[in-house]
Amino acid sequence: MRKLWLNGTALVLSVLFIFPVYWMFSTSFKSNSQVLTKDPVFFFTPTFDHYSTATGVDLFWTYVTNSLVVTIAAVLLALVVALAASFAIARMEFKGRRGMVIAVMMAQMAPWEILIIVVYLNARDLEMLNSLVTLTLIYFVMALPFTIWTLRGFIAAVPKELEESAMIDGCNRVQAFIRVIFPLLAPGLMATSLFGFIAAWNEYAMVLVLNKAPDAATLPLWLTQFQTNFGNDWGATMAASSMFTIPVLIVFLLLQRRVTGGLSAGAVKG
Repeated sequence: MRKLWLNGTALVLSVLFIFPVYWMFSTSFKSNSQVLTKDPVFFFTPTFDHYSTATGVDLFWTYVTNSLVVTIAAVLLALVVALAASFAIARMEFKGRRGMVIAVMMAQMAPWEILIIVVYLNARDLEMLNSLVTLTLIYFVMALPFTIWTLRGFIAAVPKELEESAMIDGCNRVQAFIRVIFPLLAPGLMATSLFGFIAAWNEYAMVLVLNKAPDAATLPLWLTQFQTNFGNDWGATMAASSMFTIPVLIVFLLLQRRVTGGLSAGAVKG
């Protein structure tokens, strides 16, 4: 009986969480009259007019390119820096090590929105507004604490004896890391990369404040453009939201097992 209740509760919660996503996708294929009707429409003939409207926005492909460049660059930078920092925290003893760990935890817990004004003033004074480099650096810093913390757990979980054996066989510390530790970090690298990708891909507040120029904007700002003199174009908005969601959704569904394993392992080990 208890198992039945748990399964029923899980089913109800799944429906509650999935229904808004279903409604977004279904609305993107409805006609304007069906979108705006008071009565919900579940059966209809699909139309792709809203997708044509969404992709017909000026500089659409510029938004796509900017999002991809900023997101991928920020994730790669975070991985490179975090690998070195997490290895130092997990393997080396140095003064201030505990303080560094605490600082990483605090940075992860802090809401980045409180820094928007400071970041804007600094970017303005340095003439770095409307710059993809500025946005990349900000997203890199935002992803760095989580990446360091997770990879630290993976590196600490690798037995030191493996590294020492490689060094006895003639490897230096860097070679031992590349040949022994790095191949074992695949789940952690995947989990942290996806977290950084999703965070940078979805981020809206920073790009709204710092990159208002159309040629320096990213896809989150593209989602705000479907407004008319009579209100929002909800069909185009839902089509744009669906297109914006699909890439991350596909990647996450394909890699969810390794992502879940990576998050749990990095959190409890070390």
